[in-house]
Amino acid sequence: LAATLGVSGANRFASVPGIPERALAALIGDLLARPSRSLVVAGSAQPPMVHAMAHQMNGRLGNSGSTVTYHAPADAGVDVAGTLAELTQDMGAGRVQLLLILGGNPVFTSPADVPFRDLLSRVGLTIHLGLYDDETAARCQWHVPEAHDLESWSDARNADGSVTLLQPLIEPLYHGKTPHELLAAFSDRPLRQGQEILREHWAGRMPGPGFEHRWRRALHDGVVEGTALPPREVRLRPFSIQEGESAEESAKGRLELVFRMDPCVHDGRFANNGWLQELPRPLTKLTWDNAALVSPKTAESLGVASEDLVVLELGGRSVRAPVWVLPGHADGSVTVHLGYGRERVGRVGRRTGFNAYAIRPASEHWIARGLRIKKTGKQYPLAVTQDHGSMEGRPLIRRADLSHYREHPDFAREMEEEPSPALSMYPPVKYEGHSWGMAIDLNACIGCNACTVACQAENNIPIVGKEQVRTNREMHWIRVDRYFEGDPADPSFHHQPVPCMHCEDAPCEQVCPVAATVHSSEGLNDMVYNRCVGTRYCANNCPYKVRRFNFLEYSDTHSPTTRLLFNPNVTVRSRGVMEKCTYCVQRINAARNTAIVEGREVRDGEIRTACQQVCPAEAIVFGDLNDPRSGVSRLKAGPRNYALLGNLNTRPRTTYLASLKNPHPSLVKGEV
Repeated sequence: LAATLGVSGANRFASVPGIPERALAALIGDLLARPSRSLVVAGSAQPPMVHAMAHQMNGRLGNSGSTVTYHAPADAGVDVAGTLAELTQDMGAGRVQLLLILGGNPVFTSPADVPFRDLLSRVGLTIHLGLYDDETAARCQWHVPEAHDLESWSDARNADGSVTLLQPLIEPLYHGKTPHELLAAFSDRPLRQGQEILREHWAGRMPGPGFEHRWRRALHDGVVEGTALPPREVRLRPFSIQEGESAEESAKGRLELVFRMDPCVHDGRFANNGWLQELPRPLTKLTWDNAALVSPKTAESLGVASEDLVVLELGGRSVRAPVWVLPGHADGSVTVHLGYGRERVGRVGRRTGFNAYAIRPASEHWIARGLRIKKTGKQYPLAVTQDHGSMEGRPLIRRADLSHYREHPDFAREMEEEPSPALSMYPPVKYEGHSWGMAIDLNACIGCNACTVACQAENNIPIVGKEQVRTNREMHWIRVDRYFEGDPADPSFHHQPVPCMHCEDAPCEQVCPVAATVHSSEGLNDMVYNRCVGTRYCANNCPYKVRRFNFLEYSDTHSPTTRLLFNPNVTVRSRGVMEKCTYCVQRINAARNTAIVEGREVRDGEIRTACQQVCPAEAIVFGDLNDPRSGVSRLKAGPRNYALLGNLNTRPRTTYLASLKNPHPSLVKGEV
């Protein structure tokens, strides 16, 4: 691509496996047709040479100063890996008398070939400031409890240099110390609090007169005015790409190993967070474990299948890992997620996954070559919340290309004939006041699962652990299904959030012997927990399978800290009752009460469910169906709106907007 765009020093490969010539030509044609309006982005895990080529291509396309702006580095430009290696050398030579570790867990996260753990004992005095009694804390002479970010005064700098001030939301629960306070203790001055240290630092650095006014303005606005660095004009230096093996040669060689931060526990710092451990990963739907991800073709060539336990060998080091076959994964490559296999962590994160840091080299932080895989003949059970990727011939997710949509705007509703509402045992009900409903835009959903964990936090939903997830007893009130379409080697991915549909003709209500699930005067399908006797008839009769049953006493209501976790506006359910999405009825009631006190109607958009509030793509819209001007009413009136399993005549209040794609004509399925 770089060579075709005229980047000097870029040598064009004759061909690249997996990338058709027509696709490359279409990509180049689009880029050249839109000078100064395109953008070439290199992945964060790519080597420096790839980033250099991306900058060169943006320069050739005229993007510099338009879609790409350059600023002076906001940080010191320190090479973290190089600094750690130099520090380790000094530690081994006995040149380090005092080592202060502010946060982080380098004993666990250091590369496998950097002996930081072993040499820590040669330091005269070691002090660790951290949130947890972790692997690094155990090997240091002193461990100072760190104040959480929500308990701390601090500041931070954005990539463009702009500064924000961080304010605490609560008083420190355990008298933890911030990095500012710990560093200040090494000075000759009296001990000071974090706010005092921060104010003193910025007293002479905020531009303009009247510090108190500017300080309060910065706290209010969230940014210190005038701290952003101005854009800089840059001139890209010519460079030459070093000759290396061709794509064909690399495809014939040994496997590559790709290291990635886990999407939930990150680098391991959140390994003891049960919400994140049990949150299904976006594509694999794995919980409580990491795995070696491979493509179907690679799995076939290695003779392995999902849940097979193998040995990953790299650079003379090895680790055991379970295999998970993922459609769409690159052939000849294995992906492992970091952050698991913790040795010293709380009881939630203990015995979860394998430690990929044990084979991660310092020279190849993100992509390493020369991986070997050996089969052990053993199995390792994994807890997965979705074990199939097929819609079983049902139009659960409806999608079309933009050209087809323009010709057939009602394609989503035409894909499945919905019966007449008159064909029902339910008498028609007219809701005089509010009538709540939801629309989910599948065109916007990216499958991040933020809605799932937000719902869990809002509604006091417990975790159940790996064993219970394996028996399909997870408690999440909203799940995000994912489906694959097309060739398993190169499929399309589709995501679909599925909460309770709040059916107008609810199958669950007909079978409950104690009327625990009933309709409200505003159209909600409510659960009266005190009535529920746990027959689970409603779950059996729900075609969407979104009702959850409390089999065990999951919630901890006794530990003082855990009790602070619960939302006081939502009940904490006990065992033996059914529970499900309530459209965050506590938020509906709060907004209604506020409107009554203020003598007005509830405004459109005033009520935001937890899943809606957290969605980064704004795929979820909630509102009053009786208001034709509300956002949800307008979406439901559009041609893309359809009901999930609408042929069952459940008349769900949660509906979906069909997904639209706009592929390049040369990339339409079957033409490449």
